[in-house]
Amino acid sequence: MSTLPAQAPPDGGGGFNALQSLQNAFTTLLNYVPNIIGALLVLVIGYIIARLIRAGISRLLHRVHVDDKLTHGRGGEYVARFSPKGQPSQLVGLVVQWVLLVFVIVSAVGTLNIPAVTGFVNQVLSYLPNVLAALLIFLIAAAVAAAVGGLVHRTMGDTPTGRVVRSAAPTLVMAIAVFMILNQLGIAPVIVNATYIALIGAVALGAALAFGLGGRDAAKDLIDSGYRRAQDESDQVRADLEAGRQRGRADAERARQYAAANDPAAPATPPTGTAAPQFADPAEPTVQMTPQENGRR
Repeated sequence: MSTLPAQAPPDGGGGFNALQSLQNAFTTLLNYVPNIIGALLVLVIGYIIARLIRAGISRLLHRVHVDDKLTHGRGGEYVARFSPKGQPSQLVGLVVQWVLLVFVIVSAVGTLNIPAVTGFVNQVLSYLPNVLAALLIFLIAAAVAAAVGGLVHRTMGDTPTGRVVRSAAPTLVMAIAVFMILNQLGIAPVIVNATYIALIGAVALGAALAFGLGGRDAAKDLIDSGYRRAQDESDQVRADLEAGRQRGRADAERARQYAAANDPAAPATPPTGTAAPQFADPAEPTVQMTPQENGRR
């Protein structure tokens, strides 16, 4: 009895058909070609528009002298360091360009109809407001730092203390801004908050120690001078009271002596330092004399 050779299973009977898989992949690729072309067109056109808008915004901000205002002072050094070509107008233009490019990328990904990529881009897009807020905090902090530095320079001048404060105040403003930016971006918020609290406490403690130790002699001199002034004023008040008491006694003694001198029963003792008054006899008539008669006498 002869045996028949085994026959290959027909197509679709559970075997692997490489040709059919290639055909399916090629068909899927052909179906995606219009989407890919549309996404590329969106990216190219969006990139060109974003570049034009960036150039226009940078040129406009440069004409209104935003660069000079934001780079003035101690805080302006940080802005110039993180800005392209040291110009904040270029930084703002670059941020606007990337914001527009994010929307362009979202549109291009939506054209591809790939759910996984679309979800990822949506997450990036939801995080974009945090980035914009962080950039706004940075620019505002730089402007505030520059304003504080200018105010200190105008009020305290070029004194040693003024130079120290002019350097420390903008640095403190920018340090606080860095913590605010990290918190806004959501980068390790627990660590950032703990570090911020520790830094503020250290600065406050250092300022208290510096004032307590450095100003100890000045505070001692101030207290001593106040005590001496109060003591001198107290002695002067005591001396004035004693002088007033002595004058009161002297006036009372003179008044007593004067009263005794006017009393007929008392001996004629004039008060101290005064001449005894001469009283006319009431029985003796008073003779009025003319100036001529008085001259003849």
